[in-house]
Amino acid sequence: MNPPSLVPQIAARPSLKDFFQGVGLLGRAFGLIFRSGKLFLLSALCALVTLVALVGLVALLWRYTPELVGSFFARPEAWYGKAAWYAVLTLTFVVLLVVGANTVPPLLLAPLQDPLSETTEELCGGPPSPPFSLGGFLRGLVTGIAHTLARIFFLLLGLLVLLPLNLIPVAGSILWTVLGSLWSMMWMAGEHLAGPMTRHLYPFAEVRRMLRQRTALCLGFGAGVYLLLWVPVLNTFFLPVAIVAGTLLYRGLVAAGQLPPPPDPDPLLK
Repeated sequence: MNPPSLVPQIAARPSLKDFFQGVGLLGRAFGLIFRSGKLFLLSALCALVTLVALVGLVALLWRYTPELVGSFFARPEAWYGKAAWYAVLTLTFVVLLVVGANTVPPLLLAPLQDPLSETTEELCGGPPSPPFSLGGFLRGLVTGIAHTLARIFFLLLGLLVLLPLNLIPVAGSILWTVLGSLWSMMWMAGEHLAGPMTRHLYPFAEVRRMLRQRTALCLGFGAGVYLLLWVPVLNTFFLPVAIVAGTLLYRGLVAAGQLPPPPDPDPLLK
């Protein structure tokens, strides 16, 4: 296997076809996971935890989403009103499930995210993963949870800003769901691109710049992760696949000259 061939070739200039390349990153990630024993074992462990989390999340949302929608939009008696109510209920359930799937499993799996990303980079020709140490593991655990909580805050903040749209009868709830889904897709791209970039000490401003300059590419990547959540069985792999695909995207952006080389670490920390 030729490691450089694993790195996606990203064009220097953005175009609409970037969207489909972004979606295709998930296929690359799946292929790499099933070719690497280490990635497969890490991904299988993630999948098991994710499965338990998703089953619990679906059960909770199935029970409480009708009450939430009813607090904004009482269920009408007329058939056409009921049809609209159930449409809003379904769309709200979808958005809340996506939000929950991108908050609960990442918090539970924070210690495994960096090893997945590091192994992916190693397979792509990057430096080998550092040897295990208890201090490094604990620092990674604390850092991973802190960064995940910070990114979850921005996801929820965006949805909260859109929340007043629900005050518009029927149409507002549908608009909130559509815009919330698009926001979630872009957030997913930023979330999983930020993982390897944070590990290499890039400032978050560089992540925002990539989201702005390569919007179609990042939106395609985020849309692919979003859709993966709705494929039975495969959705339990959504987090490790997203981490691997985000790392491949990072490597592709560096190889294409879209990102500068990683900043040098502080000599005092060496």
